[in-house]
Amino acid sequence: MKKWEEFDEKEAIIRLDELGKQILFAARDELYMGMRFLDVALCSFDYAMDTTISPFGTDGRIIYFHPQQLGGMYRTNRVEVNRGYLHMVMHCIFRHFLKGDQTDLYWNLSCDIAVERIMDGFFHRSVRHPKSLLRRETYRKLERAKKVLNAERIYVLLKQWNLTEKEFHKIAQEFYVDDHKYWISDDPQKKPDPNLQQKWKDLEEKMETDLETFSKEAVEQTGELLGQIKIENREKYDYKKFLRKFAVMREEIGVDPDSFDYSFYSYGLRLYGNMPLIEPQETKEVKKIDDFVVVIDTSMSCSKELTKKFLEETYCVLSEENSFMKKVNVHILQCDEKVHSDVKITSKEELKSYMDHLELYGQGGTDFRPAFAYVEELLERGEFQQLKGLIYFTDGYGTYPKKMPRYKTAFVFMQEDYQDRDVPPWAVKLILREDEWNIENGKDRNYGYKKSETRGEEFD
Repeated sequence: MKKWEEFDEKEAIIRLDELGKQILFAARDELYMGMRFLDVALCSFDYAMDTTISPFGTDGRIIYFHPQQLGGMYRTNRVEVNRGYLHMVMHCIFRHFLKGDQTDLYWNLSCDIAVERIMDGFFHRSVRHPKSLLRRETYRKLERAKKVLNAERIYVLLKQWNLTEKEFHKIAQEFYVDDHKYWISDDPQKKPDPNLQQKWKDLEEKMETDLETFSKEAVEQTGELLGQIKIENREKYDYKKFLRKFAVMREEIGVDPDSFDYSFYSYGLRLYGNMPLIEPQETKEVKKIDDFVVVIDTSMSCSKELTKKFLEETYCVLSEENSFMKKVNVHILQCDEKVHSDVKITSKEELKSYMDHLELYGQGGTDFRPAFAYVEELLERGEFQQLKGLIYFTDGYGTYPKKMPRYKTAFVFMQEDYQDRDVPPWAVKLILREDEWNIENGKDRNYGYKKSETRGEEFD
């Protein structure tokens, strides 16, 4: 009798496992029929039964499910199963399970809100369901900030709300869909799998291409999905590394260890005591930043705080011994519809003084042409020995010069709405993200610049 009971229990487990997988297969197929651009992403999982999870969850490879809870959900409303499956796919596409700490309740909630908000903008019948009052109010409150509402930004906003435990629990319950127990934690022993991360990054890029080229109708039916994918796919760009692209080769005073032969040098010391046969050169060739121009847009939409943070990062790079020449020639222009100010900076001390007493002049419209015309005048007057490039720091639309200048140009946009700007093909476009800046003392000052698009020739 005991053996027969054991046999029945094993049969029941196998049956539950098969039924759970069939439900997930059905959800996957229904989602695929309406969203074919998700084909590879939807089929990227294995399935495994797990009675410790509620009702399902994923680690990026496997979807784990609780068979009784999944079956009950399917009987009640199969749209909820479809949404749960798609919810987990979205977590993987945006790589939420590899980014944060699954023990951080605010991070978990932020990821769920980010994904649910995108899905609530879908017009596909397989995932449509009415939004509750609490859900609508949460979206409305987040949208007041007029920022891009990815998980990272939502996390910052939620922290600013100072929610009570009861308020937090109510919102978390509203947006709870899947169990995050298989996400990474803050444990240093559990490092993200780079292969898994690359897999989902590749899938995300493929989706972006599909939506932009072949699935115009899908774009219209998926709301903000394409925009969020574009944001995620923008590559982080190190501002320090970017500034080094303005470097030129020059001679600088200092011993060059590669300019003489140590064997002859040592031979002279051995033969004559303290008389080397070859003295080292007193100058060496180095590649550092010497001449460049920074233009600050002082139109109505320009923020003094953001401008100062930008200059602080420039100062941070300038302070490094191996970045700039002993004496630099940096012109900082303030311009809206015309050039209001030109301050010449020759040292890090002068730049610090400029920041400490920063005053913005202008507050008019935005026109980029006067700054370029002024720099041409400086070149004609011989103000620069070898101008490598110009950085235009702006957050607004403006009129660009039609003619390509003789130096490299980059436009750095101080925006969080990530709307594309029609930068000329000869310029580099960078998007600066304020929410990723780190200006606390003692921490790495590598602010969160995003390389949104590079058109034309790259810097050497």
